[in-house]
Amino acid sequence: MFKLNCLLLQRCSNNVKYAIAIRKESGTVSKEKWDIFAAVCLERKPVITPKLNELEKEYEELSKTIEFERSVKSDFELRHESEVKNLEILKKGGELDVEGMLKQTAQDLKDSWSSEARQFQPADRITDADKKNDGKSLKRKLDKHLVFVTNQTIGKDKFYLLPQGSRQDGETLRQTAERVLKSIVGDELKAQIYSNAPIGFYKYKYPLEVRKENNVVGAKVFIYFARYLKGQLPQKLDYKWLDRMELDKTLPTPYKNSVQQFLIDE
Repeated sequence: MFKLNCLLLQRCSNNVKYAIAIRKESGTVSKEKWDIFAAVCLERKPVITPKLNELEKEYEELSKTIEFERSVKSDFELRHESEVKNLEILKKGGELDVEGMLKQTAQDLKDSWSSEARQFQPADRITDADKKNDGKSLKRKLDKHLVFVTNQTIGKDKFYLLPQGSRQDGETLRQTAERVLKSIVGDELKAQIYSNAPIGFYKYKYPLEVRKENNVVGAKVFIYFARYLKGQLPQKLDYKWLDRMELDKTLPTPYKNSVQQFLIDE
């Protein structure tokens, strides 16, 4: 909990820092010219709970033991005991108000529930998408956070990066982020961008010949955080849904370092 609070405070601090950077960018005259980009870190939350580690398993067993030792009998257990006693009285020839007795006993209910439980087959944690290693499927790694990346050309090279696009005149960075995301994922996928302030920042310089030709030093990328809600992506798009370890292996190192600053570790 302490670690999570620290990370949340760090996110808030980053928001303030990047908001100040934006204000400086727009409020001061710089001799160097930079292209301004907005990127979106689109994340899918886990669908199922992750597996417990050893410490969590020990705590779970301890909690169950304490709860069992401190618990009292439920109404159902008291009813079952009462019915067992009544049955013993009837076996010994005693008299009871049979009409007042329930037609379905607690034991009948237990047998019915046990039969239903035996027929239930829980779904496998490992899906077909996991077995096929389908990086485009949202049905993979259900217990992990997945981040959306697309194949983009930067200079002469191709990289898997967060979806990004250049800012147009008259747009706020938030509006740029919304436009860029929609232009890539289309209308079928729904997502929610959080905050008007970016959560991350990255900049890079263009090759020397590009700088001289366009009189632009490089690009400053302001990253916004978004949560996947529902929908599917067009299959023709070259993209992947990656967990934290896969991101670490896929993203270019300088870019990866900027992204990891605002992603909470799993």
